[in-house]
Amino acid sequence: MTMNQLIERQALKDLVDTFSNLADEKRVAEQMPLFTEDAQVTTYIGGQLFADMKGRAEIEKVFSDFLAGFHTVYHLNGQHTVTFTGDTTADAINYCEVKLVSEQDGKQMLHNHSVRYQDSYRKVEGKWLITKRIAHFMISNIYEIGTQN
Repeated sequence: MTMNQLIERQALKDLVDTFSNLADEKRVAEQMPLFTEDAQVTTYIGGQLFADMKGRAEIEKVFSDFLAGFHTVYHLNGQHTVTFTGDTTADAINYCEVKLVSEQDGKQMLHNHSVRYQDSYRKVEGKWLITKRIAHFMISNIYEIGTQN
């Protein structure tokens, strides 16, 4: 692996981590410049299609609507494996633990998700952006906070 590949891998990891940090603060509008204008995000929950979004405006609306139901959002990113497919393109697999907290009937509910992202990236004007993301919410559980074992 060359020094340049190490630098580019770190830039891609920073992109993914920045996306998650902004999600944790529900700063969805600030996430949008991390995507190409024509980006596509497809989300599956439990193997079922949840949303298929195209373009920043649609992605922002769906993300905002989804996160509106939660008062606390937490992402913990794990392994991030990158394959460069060209000088300005790359694909990656990223694993993430997503915790969302909502209030239902006066109870605090924890939505715990284990997510596998299949990402494609493009370098535009010297900056890596997400051009395609397929999110697989592989394991999902909901618990009342304070009652799980």
